[in-house]
Amino acid sequence: MEQIVFYILAAIVVIATLFAVTERHPVHAIIYLASSFFGLAAIFYLLLAPLAAVFEVIIYAGAIMVLFLFVIMMLDLGHPEKVKRPAFRDWWPVLLVSLVILASFAVLTAMPYSGTPAVPAHIDIRGFAVVLFRNYGVAVEIISLQLLFALVGALYLGRRR
Repeated sequence: MEQIVFYILAAIVVIATLFAVTERHPVHAIIYLASSFFGLAAIFYLLLAPLAAVFEVIIYAGAIMVLFLFVIMMLDLGHPEKVKRPAFRDWWPVLLVSLVILASFAVLTAMPYSGTPAVPAHIDIRGFAVVLFRNYGVAVEIISLQLLFALVGALYLGRRR
């Protein structure tokens, strides 16, 4: 039963992400991306990682999507009819990456699995926070600075002259 739910959620995530990438209207693309994040959070929960699922909903589907929506509103990108369609030569990086992903998926499914299933480790929130900020504290601060710089850049680009 869990496997069927996993495949349904995986299909939802892939389809929603493809719609987010190919959608012309930026607000609709954000809605598709948020639904992809919710599906991914459900997959994390199925994989016995409820903390990662909660982080996915709070951080990505909540904060990052609100930041994206804020940037779109500041830049006034709500007019998809003004955007021209990309030419065929602009699609070759996407096609190349898709081909690499499909080839790696084919290789992984063709190889027999010889390992033992992993047993999930039990870790509480305090232990996770200690490991996160003791071992990766600098990386967390650098990411928060990158988000701050992105917000300042969006404000600079969106200001009226």
